[in-house]
Amino acid sequence: MITLDEVKQLIGDALQLGSRVDDYDESTPLLGSIPEFDSMAVVMVITAIEENYGVAVEDDEISAEVFETIGTLFSFVNNKLSA
Repeated sequence: MITLDEVKQLIGDALQLGSRVDDYDESTPLLGSIPEFDSMAVVMVITAIEENYGVAVEDDEISAEVFETIGTLFSFVNNKLSA
């Protein structure tokens, strides 16, 4: 399992958000709320998840619901790691 802080750091690194991620929590919206979080950001975050945690994310697993909030992304990553 990973921590919420690890997911926040992964997002921050992928999007070069710096210390802005320190203010984020599980309920922080991603898509449509963080200007840098666009379709390319989704690809970068998925790539980072795959590279950092050794999992494969299939195209049909990617949905707007997964990237709705930091919490939903956190749950998705933990589910992938426990599968």
